[in-house]
Amino acid sequence: MRLGVGHALVDGALIPGDVAIDDGRVVGVGLAGGGRGIAAPGFVDVHIHGFAGVDFATADAEGYRLAREALLETGVTSFRPSFITAPEAELVAALQEVPPGLGAHLEGPFISARRLGMHPAAARRDPDVALLERLLAAGRVAHVTLAPELPGALELVELLVSRGVTVACGHTDATDDQAQAAFDRGARHVTHLFNAMRPFRHRDPGIAGAALVRDDVTVELILDGNHVADDAVRLAMRAARGRIALVTDALAAARIGDGDWHMGSVAVTVCEGAARLADGTLAGSVLTMPDAVRDFVRIGATVEEALFAASRRSLAPGAPADVVVLDDSLQPTATYLAGVRSGL
Repeated sequence: MRLGVGHALVDGALIPGDVAIDDGRVVGVGLAGGGRGIAAPGFVDVHIHGFAGVDFATADAEGYRLAREALLETGVTSFRPSFITAPEAELVAALQEVPPGLGAHLEGPFISARRLGMHPAAARRDPDVALLERLLAAGRVAHVTLAPELPGALELVELLVSRGVTVACGHTDATDDQAQAAFDRGARHVTHLFNAMRPFRHRDPGIAGAALVRDDVTVELILDGNHVADDAVRLAMRAARGRIALVTDALAAARIGDGDWHMGSVAVTVCEGAARLADGTLAGSVLTMPDAVRDFVRIGATVEEALFAASRRSLAPGAPADVVVLDDSLQPTATYLAGVRSGL
């Protein structure tokens, strides 16, 4: 089947021509006789707490189905349901509901008391191998955010890496040296760069500085107009070109609107597109991935850079046919999951 597009994102570059898919795979790119629009790998959101009225912390199978359908409408073909710091019983219950084929992101509970952000302090825990093992046994954990400076954290990094789990550093007061120690042991990702972490200073660059100079570390950006200033984004673009992962950090209010919501047990108010606690602390976002892509381009990224940052994949022949088709304004017009078109 031909997609009827004019360009495709292949190995980080837009190449002219149509795309063909068959039996759930991309079988041809750069084909003559194409039409208009861009075919890109389906967006991948590795940091998302809920969507379209569904809070993943309390979602059941039907909730995940509804959220997945809504996410497909925004071009997202893969995501990691993310759970904030919570009591063990709540995390176990949430992990047990994660559908087959999805890997969960534990954003905590092993985070810094100094950089909690919106996470509840009472549920924060120091690194604990036994607790981590119980959480890993509860469900498919693919990604863990922790604070590497905490006593025992490096042991958790090594354990997680040995299990094939992505280790991210976040909600952390780590110094440059402490961050480098975690990266040296296999941590390869930084959760929402600049947010809920030690500030960058010229004599104390902290984890942000450490991540920006490491060629083997990817960094998340939340481009909702609230989390990161444009010039901070430009700094990250210049220092970490090709290593940026766009994420939404969205909560259930995304695609619904303003009002009173929850992320897990935490009450959140969404007003004029910003999600906050009662004290004004940012608490996730209502961002969608297409909006993040468009904002990245507005700030200065090329279309190729923005689309790659939203998926970090390629449409080369043989790749899964998880594809988003976008018009000239980078608005999704069709999404294919394993070659099957979803309704938009």
